[in-house]
Amino acid sequence: MKMFYDKDADLNLLKNRTMAIIGYGSQGHAQAQNLRDSGCKVVVSDLKDSDNWKLAVSHGFQPVSADEAARQADVIQILLPDQTQKAVYESAIAKHMTAGKALVFSHGFNIHFGQIKPPKDVDVYMVAPKGPGHLVRREYERGAGVPALVAVFQDASGNAMKMAVAHASGIGAGRAGILETTFKEETETDLFGEQTVLCGGATELVRAGFQTLVEAGYQPEIAYFECLHELKLIVDLFYEGGISRMYYSVSDTAEYGGMTRGPRVVDAGAKARMKDILKEIQSGQFAKEWIQENEAGRPRLEALRKEHRELLIEQVGAKLRDMMAWIKK
Repeated sequence: MKMFYDKDADLNLLKNRTMAIIGYGSQGHAQAQNLRDSGCKVVVSDLKDSDNWKLAVSHGFQPVSADEAARQADVIQILLPDQTQKAVYESAIAKHMTAGKALVFSHGFNIHFGQIKPPKDVDVYMVAPKGPGHLVRREYERGAGVPALVAVFQDASGNAMKMAVAHASGIGAGRAGILETTFKEETETDLFGEQTVLCGGATELVRAGFQTLVEAGYQPEIAYFECLHELKLIVDLFYEGGISRMYYSVSDTAEYGGMTRGPRVVDAGAKARMKDILKEIQSGQFAKEWIQENEAGRPRLEALRKEHRELLIEQVGAKLRDMMAWIKK
């Protein structure tokens, strides 16, 4: 894998350009402030008088509409939710994508699945920090950084990768490491990780464990602690040193039990189903389903949200978390 650091980046490629951040949310607020603090000229956009608009004002920006930001800028970064990017691009940004400009993303969904089709005479690249916005900002402020992925979809200028590396360096990623990928690889692996492990897989494993204990007659509060609350301890150990660090840190009993019983829960059948899900992502089946879900007004998503809010584990968890004031802090 190809890696870049600050020594490989030329921020002068950005400093004579105006950069627009469309969407002042989690990533938007962090990347906009970091780029500004790195010496770049940054204009930001969000919905007028929204909380994000007010946040941008409090951070010293004078936010404008997406249309105006795109008009002013040479480098236009879209940091809106996947499902809104196409509409905003077509209504406010596309008309300003003139030759020599650059269009930037932090997730490749809309480019990879053909929802946004930029003109051929602009650069299209990606800068994707591997951490939430508040961490991107916090690490930058303390002189460190969060690693980021960079990719080029369209290199009209011949300098798109250099621009991407400079952009990543400008948000602090060059202090930690900038990894080269492709829009295809980032999009498909990101969706796969979310669906099978990080969000979908972890949630269903927790739910199944909780339900198994409760159905066996154990107190829901005890089941919550064992199957959900303590998961953070394990994830933190993963984060700090991988699987080996986790097993080194837990008891020998937990290590032996995990190594011998874990494969019985997540077995070859689970891996086969993961492969099926990956095929749905690669073929565009999931993207088509998600696009149609949004076009229909999100009926399935809203029903699933309601179902999850009413789960016993959520009701028990809310009560127990009220006992743990440090969580809110």
